[in-house]
Parts: sequence; structure tokens; C-alpha cells
Amino acid sequence: METLYRSESGRVLATLVRLLGDLDLAEESMHEAFAAAMESWPRTGIPEKPRPWLISTARFKAIDAIRRRARFDAAQTDLVAHMESRVSDTPVEEEEIEDDRLRLIFTCCHPALPPEGQVALTLREICGLTTEEIARAFLVTPAALAQRVVRAKTKIRETRIPYEVPSPRELPRRMDAVLQVIYLVFNEGYSAAAGAEVTRGELTGEAIRLGRLLTELHAEPEAMGPEVMGLLALMLLQESRRAARTSPAGELILLENQDRSLWNQGQIAEGVALVERALKSRRFGPYTLQAAIAAVHAEAESTAATDWRQIVALYDQLVRMQPSPVVYLNRAVAIAMRDGPEAGLAEIDAVLGQGELANYYLAHAARADMCRRLGRIPEARASYERALGLTQQEPERRFLRERIRQLAAE
Repeated sequence: METLYRSESGRVLATLVRLLGDLDLAEESMHEAFAAAMESWPRTGIPEKPRPWLISTARFKAIDAIRRRARFDAAQTDLVAHMESRVSDTPVEEEEIEDDRLRLIFTCCHPALPPEGQVALTLREICGLTTEEIARAFLVTPAALAQRVVRAKTKIRETRIPYEVPSPRELPRRMDAVLQVIYLVFNEGYSAAAGAEVTRGELTGEAIRLGRLLTELHAEPEAMGPEVMGLLALMLLQESRRAARTSPAGELILLENQDRSLWNQGQIAEGVALVERALKSRRFGPYTLQAAIAAVHAEAESTAATDWRQIVALYDQLVRMQPSPVVYLNRAVAIAMRDGPEAGLAEIDAVLGQGELANYYLAHAARADMCRRLGRIPEARASYERALGLTQQEPERRFLRERIRQLAAE
């Protein structure tokens, strides 16, 4: 039943939102339908098609709930009649259910909602994670996470956010918001902002599942834009290295020291194929370029054998498309690998000189590494200490302390 809930609750809820027009009522009736299944299926057996059974049961649970309210509130009588007219015995087609999921994704990721609300609502309503699971992943209390969900639902209700897929004219802008939410979920799982673990597999897994969902909702993913494929490729290629990124004791392992035999070759092959499809469209964006960079890393036998010239060339395209300080920093590290640490240090200092990455620990860690490689030990130690003061993730803190200890021993 738990497996069925994870796989079907998003579909069932999405269809109920369309039928009932109320997210809270849809969620309540869905849970009642699963409870009814827990009670009856052990006696009757699991239906051949459990999803229609759950939807049908939930829609009538919802009508019963509204009828109960109408006994105490005469104003609810008209609502009961309205709901009964909308909720019929007509079977829900499979294609309708998939369209419903797409509508719900765009509702949860509506730009009128705050980013933290978009993420919480997406994980709760589409991925089927519990409030406790999401709160644990983002290191907040369940009560605080629940408030995010409540505020997001209230915003949807009060501002009458439409439950629909945007028009073709609006789709590119709205799709950007959906992709940003998915990548935000993935990044929190790929490199947790704080806590005892480097990665959180449940979040990267859910982000990849959402990426797959977007590509599967249409027979031609290109119709949704090549960036849908580009983002899925990027997540698969980055996730392929997860088993090699930490030691059995949970210590951080840098890319150059990772055991590449642990990399997931299935995810790499799928990611590379998606990158190639996205690049052929010639309408790709920053996610596809980042995926192309990840593909070069994934296909190299070692750090020394990596085609750093190609990586720098891809970063050159990326900074023209997305000239953010973090992209410039990553490009600087690639330049260091191509041209040496002195060239890399000059690029990193130029980025830090802009001031936007003053509190970004990876920028100071990268500068420390360049100084270490150049033998500029006092500067390296100062930059490592600056980075240490800016990160809250325990494995990274242990890694930085070890680097500082090694410098003191030299």
C-alpha cells in the first residue's frame, strides 16, 4: 500500500483537484479513499485497476463530506448541488489523469507563490512526501513546513490561481519556474545546505522523478522545450556520481579522487543520450549546457584525461547565456585545470572582486586550493578558514579542517 501511495497519490490527487475544484477537499478525500482501500482490499483483493477505484471512492467521500457540512450550514446546500453535478460516475480516462498531473504541477509552481511554498507544495502534493519527510530533508520543524504548505494553499485559494496548463504563449516563462523548483529540490539533495550528510538521496530521487514526469507527460518532450530534457540529463549525470562522492564513513571525496568504477553507468548513458537530443534542437538553454559539461566529466576516464578545453568552451557559452557569479567561478576552476593554478587564481580573484560571492564558501575553498597548489600557504590557510566559517555542512567542515591541518604540517 505504501508503494501504491507513492506511485498513485499524485495522479489521484491531481484528478480530484480538477473534479472538486478544492485542493484541501481533494487531499482529504484522497486520504479517506486510501484508508477505505486499506480496510476493504484485504477482503476483496486489489482491483485490477486500483487508480479508478481510488478516484471513484474519493469523489463520493468528498460529496459525503460536503453533505455533512450542509447540515450545519445552509449556505453549503448550493455547493453540494454544484459538486454533485460535477462529480459523476463517468470513468476518468488515462490521458485525462496525465493532463491533470501537468495542471497540478503548474499550480504548485505558480510564480505568485513564494519559492519555499512552491517546493513544499510540489513535494507534498505531487511527490506524495509527508510533511515530516520534507521537514527532515530541509532541516526545519514539521510545524514550520506545514505552515509553508498552508500559506501556499491559502494563496492559491484567495488569488484564484487557475488550475490549468498555461497557454502556448505563456508556457516558456511558466516552464522556467517549474524547472527552477525541480532543480532547487535536486540541489538540496545533491549538496545539502547543512547537517550531517553531504547528500539526501530521497530529494535527488524525487527531483529526477519529477523530471521524468515532465518528459513523459507528452509523447514528444521537445514540445515542452529541450530544457526539460536538459534538466533531466543534468540531474541524472550529477546523481550518477553519488556513490563515489563520500567514503563509507561519510567523508567528502573530491571529483579528482573519486572511484569512477562506482559511477552509475546506466544513468550516465541515459543522461548523455538526453543531452544529445536537447543539443540537436538548437533551442537549448543553460540546463542543457550544464548537462553537456557534466557529460564530458562523466565520459572521462580520469581527471587528467578530461577534455578541459571542451569544458571551458562550454562554460564560455554558458556565461554568455547565464552570466552569474557562480558560473564564472566554475569557469575559473576549469581554466585552472586547462592552463594551471596561476591562471585559475587570477580568474577567481576577479570573480571575488565583484563582491557577490563574498559569503559563498565554495569560492573561498577554490581560491584556497589554487593558493595551496602554488605554494602560497598563508593565503591558502586564510581562504580555507574563511570557507570553514561559511559552511554548515559537517562533512565539508571536516574536509576543510583537514586541509588546514595539512597546511600547518607543511
